[in-house]
Amino acid sequence: MYIAMNRFTVAEGRGTEFETAWRERDSQLRSVPGFVDFRLLKGESGEYISHSTWESAEHFEAWTESEAFAQAHRKRLPEGVLAGPPNFAGYQVVQEMRAG
Repeated sequence: MYIAMNRFTVAEGRGTEFETAWRERDSQLRSVPGFVDFRLLKGESGEYISHSTWESAEHFEAWTESEAFAQAHRKRLPEGVLAGPPNFAGYQVVQEMRAG
């Protein structure tokens, strides 16, 4: 498993606008080979993290080079919503635990 995360610093007072843009985007993820799940996380400080799980880093990389990725990212966030560029981090899952 591979986890891909982008950390976003949203401009003060623009969180609702940021969340709406994410909810309304055509992500294309459900049809992408190797995609497992996605979450948009909001921290208490107002920071946001996009969190997607993939079967492998190769599946994630293939997604970033696909037409589906280009299509999902064509619609940009409104000007000024972000206080800076997102910061990406990718992780190999080395241990996993689930309830039950």
